[in-house]
Amino acid sequence: MMEMDRIDGIAASVFDGYLVRKDLVRTFSRQFPVPTYVVEFLLGRYCASTEQDEIDEGLEIVQRQLRSRTVKAGEEELFKARARENGEVKIIDLLTARLDARTDSYIATLPSLRLNDVRISPELVKAHERMLTGGFYAEISLDYDAAIALESKGRPFGVASLREIQLSKREVLDTFAEARTAFSTEEWKEFLLRSIGIEPAELSQRQRDALMLRMVPFVERNYNLVELGPRGTGKSHLFQQVSPYAHLISGGKATVAQMFVNNASGQRGLVCQYDVVCFDEVSGISFDQKDGVNIMKGYMESGEFSRGKESIRADGSIVLVGNFEVDVEHQQRIGHLFGPMPPEMKDDTAFMDRIHAFLPGWDVPKISKELLTDHFGLVSDFLSECWSQLRNQSRVNVLQNRVFFGGALSGRDTNAVNKTVSGLLKLLYPGGGDVTETDVEWAVRIAMEARRRVKEQQKRIGAAEFRNTHFSYVMGADGVEKFVSTPELQSENSIGGDPLEPGQVWTISPGGGEEHPGLYRIEINEGPGSGVKILNKPVPPAFKESMGYAEQNLYARSAHLVGDKDPRHHEFTVQLRAFDASKSGAKIGVAALIGLCTALLKKSVRGGLIVVGEINLGGSIEPVHNAVTIAEMAVEKGASALLMPVACRRQLIELSDDMATKVDIQFYSDSRDVLLKAVTE
Repeated sequence: MMEMDRIDGIAASVFDGYLVRKDLVRTFSRQFPVPTYVVEFLLGRYCASTEQDEIDEGLEIVQRQLRSRTVKAGEEELFKARARENGEVKIIDLLTARLDARTDSYIATLPSLRLNDVRISPELVKAHERMLTGGFYAEISLDYDAAIALESKGRPFGVASLREIQLSKREVLDTFAEARTAFSTEEWKEFLLRSIGIEPAELSQRQRDALMLRMVPFVERNYNLVELGPRGTGKSHLFQQVSPYAHLISGGKATVAQMFVNNASGQRGLVCQYDVVCFDEVSGISFDQKDGVNIMKGYMESGEFSRGKESIRADGSIVLVGNFEVDVEHQQRIGHLFGPMPPEMKDDTAFMDRIHAFLPGWDVPKISKELLTDHFGLVSDFLSECWSQLRNQSRVNVLQNRVFFGGALSGRDTNAVNKTVSGLLKLLYPGGGDVTETDVEWAVRIAMEARRRVKEQQKRIGAAEFRNTHFSYVMGADGVEKFVSTPELQSENSIGGDPLEPGQVWTISPGGGEEHPGLYRIEINEGPGSGVKILNKPVPPAFKESMGYAEQNLYARSAHLVGDKDPRHHEFTVQLRAFDASKSGAKIGVAALIGLCTALLKKSVRGGLIVVGEINLGGSIEPVHNAVTIAEMAVEKGASALLMPVACRRQLIELSDDMATKVDIQFYSDSRDVLLKAVTE
């Protein structure tokens, strides 16, 4: 028996008639030849109750209907014979129809019985027009007329009546949006995850975010997503089982006629018929024509394709999913993350540029019994109908005058980020309304990371035009510039190539006495108050001394360093983080001064930079005795640039050519000079 929690309670009160217990769905999974959403529809009809007796009774009805009305492989002739013997038979099948111009009549197709010439009345077609645009699942009464069977070209089978299984109502979005207001944002995210069958309690924040990103192609037009990751994470489940508006191409084999348009018949292809077209096993993508990939590339860019004379618009999203054969770190060492793609795509930067988001499949856990929910979720059909209708809206306007993107984003990057943000906010706020700053920032960070992952792979292929990948944004008119990185490229403790948060700076202490040189990161926060407060306990005496010199220099030279800001009216909290055996933090006063200035100015230090040097009370820069050792250490730690006192220049003649080419060494003369060279332009 399911234990109802708060989210179940809210859902039961606002989604009456649209809920299903997801553990009941699994009892029927893969037993019958119909998608999950068909099973859910029947369960929603007969088992929408919290009373166990009613549920048991409903389960029995559903079991009986599915057993007697679904056609398993090899049973086609049996059902046709029943129709002949009894005059009619009831089946559950995918019903599509077309107009036969020669006979001026409509003909239906029933794939499970392999019948493509079934009589159907114009009245039924008119009442259910969806059968003309891709079709829908229905409970169908199929009759058999022996007299017609004897006629030449007679069509003995006919649809007598039908009952739609998929929702035929189109006004569902208002119900959806209205119900959303009863949930908090976090509750709503959890409820959406339950609706696709996943229990969020078992997931980390990154895992939840990855699964939310998976839903974006359903609500955003012409959205291109790639997901590569380990096997068994349920990549294709969402596209195959949850929504009738999605189509899965297994094995990656597709024809141009099937995807876009059949020139011979004029029949529009999958991108026109479905909201999402998903290629499973992306490594095997191939087209029957040479220009297939180019047509797809053009479509991913503009949402248009031309075959013959006319240009056709469609809004189907393209999703490419596939498996990594190796782990992410190894994949990055041997090449790039698009490695599993087919040859004509994996090294094509123009193709990559059309990908709006790269979903890190390695962040999604393998689907296990513990991950599947036993709680209420929305009937998939209702959910997918709402998602389909959300495609007609946009939420990009939410970003106007609230979020400002950094200079590293090109036009395509901005478009990709906008689309992802719009999709995520549609999922969170289906009815629009006021979006909180927190939710906007949440969506922006996911979108920027997913797009930056694409950009990083382009950079790896060697294209100079993609070298600036330092994606950043500013929230509000006077906000701080924040940088978004991709976690697989750097760990928390590596120098990395991204600019640091304001107040943070990497430095190397030259050591001295018994102590070897060591890598440190100084982290400073600024707030109201006065003075400098070091959080390390106990405070290393040598670092305390350097910090004191830095503080006094900031006060004495504030006009040169920070303009009209008065540092005496601010409190600075300082933490020194050591990354080697040395812990004293000796002689790193210049870096400490840079940290104080950038915290006050709300500016970031350049990515990959190490600042070296000590400043005395009078403002002079102290000499460094072991500049070559420090430069070699900077290379070893992965720095791309090193700022040193100009007096080190002569020593560095001793630095080997190999080392000198691996790091950009720049020199400074005084505190103002070092500050100008350290901060981002």
